[in-house]
Amino acid sequence: AGDQPLEDRGLSRRVPPIKALTSYRKHWAARLGVAPFLPISRAEMDALGWDACDVILVTGDAYIDHPSFGVALIGRLLEAQGFRVGVISQPDWRSAEAFKALGRPELFFGVTAGNMDSMVNRYTSERKIRSEDAYTPNGDASKRPDRAVIVYAQRVREAHPGCPVVIGGIEASLRRIAHYDYWSDKLRRSILLDAKADILLFGNAERALVELAHRLAKGKQIADIGDLRGTAFATPPGWLPEGDGPAVVQLPSYDQVVADPVAYARASRLFHLESNPGNAHPLAQLHGSGSSARQVWLNPPPVPLTTAEMDHVYGLSYARAPHPSYAGARIPAWEMIRHSVNIMRGCFGGCTFCSITEHEGRIIQSRSEASILREIEDMRDKTPGFTGVVSDLGGPTANMYRMACKSRAIESACRRLSCVYPGICKNLLTDHSALIHLYRQARATPGVKKVLIASGVRYDLAVTSPEYVKELASHHVGGYLKVAPEHVAAAPLAKMMKPSTQAYDRFKELFDQASRAAGKEQYLIPYFIAAHPGTTDEDMLELALWLKRRGLRLDQVQTFLPTPLALASAMYHSGKNPLRRVDAASEEVVVVKGGRGRRVQKAFLRYHDPANWPLLREALRAMGRADLIGRGREQLVPAFQPAAKRALAKPATPATPARAAKGRKRS
Repeated sequence: AGDQPLEDRGLSRRVPPIKALTSYRKHWAARLGVAPFLPISRAEMDALGWDACDVILVTGDAYIDHPSFGVALIGRLLEAQGFRVGVISQPDWRSAEAFKALGRPELFFGVTAGNMDSMVNRYTSERKIRSEDAYTPNGDASKRPDRAVIVYAQRVREAHPGCPVVIGGIEASLRRIAHYDYWSDKLRRSILLDAKADILLFGNAERALVELAHRLAKGKQIADIGDLRGTAFATPPGWLPEGDGPAVVQLPSYDQVVADPVAYARASRLFHLESNPGNAHPLAQLHGSGSSARQVWLNPPPVPLTTAEMDHVYGLSYARAPHPSYAGARIPAWEMIRHSVNIMRGCFGGCTFCSITEHEGRIIQSRSEASILREIEDMRDKTPGFTGVVSDLGGPTANMYRMACKSRAIESACRRLSCVYPGICKNLLTDHSALIHLYRQARATPGVKKVLIASGVRYDLAVTSPEYVKELASHHVGGYLKVAPEHVAAAPLAKMMKPSTQAYDRFKELFDQASRAAGKEQYLIPYFIAAHPGTTDEDMLELALWLKRRGLRLDQVQTFLPTPLALASAMYHSGKNPLRRVDAASEEVVVVKGGRGRRVQKAFLRYHDPANWPLLREALRAMGRADLIGRGREQLVPAFQPAAKRALAKPATPATPARAAKGRKRS
């Protein structure tokens, strides 16, 4: 899908034509050349010969000039269009002074929370403040505010009254309509209204951003720009664009969804059904009443980038390093991705707890093999500390590269929420040959010793290609490979839109066979979620017994965290299932919200930890399963409890799959 011509994507003829990113006449400042780093100070602007910036980007992250970081990617893209772009990174939000550092831009301020939603970044699923911020020098967790987009936009308006404010990035994207906010446990308005922004760009916003910048540079007023795909803006109630166009889908209003959780679940279902760029209608949602009422208007989602455009975006003049002002400080996110390469975007899995689909869409956008190999060579030649090991070739998933629907017409008409649930769609091309060839070419690159795959492997796709599993296990696993079954019980899997354990078992069989054939001792690291909507304590018990039978002792486990706009978050708030038609009489979903209930479900995932035994014994008795308390092979937790001193002196160390496997051999 990412390769099809721009004019042939099943879009209505009534929308403005889609222009290639490289087709614009460059703005006059292109003559000033490429900045070594986008300036973050007046001194750097002076050194570049700039009297002003055309666009200033405000971000909650450290500025790292690498395409894995949104501000660098967007900034370099605008620079390639001929605009002067400055960056205000992690400003002190307690006053407006930090937002005056680069002066007033000629065109607009672009505001983003950074690569993550600021609330997800700052708080755990238990609503506790995280001890480290991976996107900040030295992991300092105090450098960004809660709800960063709203706070930054407010300070920009204080510092520069009347200057256009454009918000974007994942925080704005996932909060573009009325949404459930887990941290306040209530519904919040569209972030567009709370930030009082002029326009919101959602999803991968390169097209809208470039078009917007060029129109503003030609003197167009931002209030008059209402036809760009992938944008949202506020209008008077009942506003409709001029002329003929696709019919608008009216979402239940903010007041309605606040008053009625069923209306919220219905709004979530409508929203997700209008997510295919080929057939999506505009959406409108009324906020408020009387003279203060405003309508949030969302144009259809952006048209995905072609492979040539992806190559252009990822091939820009990145310094591939943190800004020199950080003076070598450790930035955890940079340490993690500095030797990895992003090969694609999007995910057609549709997992209900995941926000990738709401942000990046279901259509896979892939780079060319040549572009990826060039980046590996750049990394080899330019990135300090590269030892010949590529830490990852991936993206939202490891193995959806170049996968697409077999027919553009079918893809443009499709309204499925997932291409792989309840089974792999017959129209989905699951050929892994391009990915296998890429792996082989990558590890054949001079100076490359090993290429690892760290992105999660979609195992239900992988089993359709035993050759891929063999290639993966033989050459690209460093002992452990992460996969995400998420659960084993049928009920929660259905609410997650995840495949049954049969696909996992088949993948494990192929992976183990290939590992043995390669003479390697390698293990799968499965990830699971506790307290997901639709999960009972009995389901968690089933999972715990499944883990024990396989000798698996999990170290890192997660409790469900409702993120804005996710379908599972709608289940969590409403107790209804938006995967089907929603009304007052429709299916109820079991939801565990209380702190103790969530702790019990999480404890089942770490049944081997003595600290969890008292809670699990109590839960098992309440479930009528006291027979599982004891020292027997088939029992889950022992009846005795280690003494406090003994437990402190000798804490339980979660067994790795390797330890568990060796233990089984000894027994």
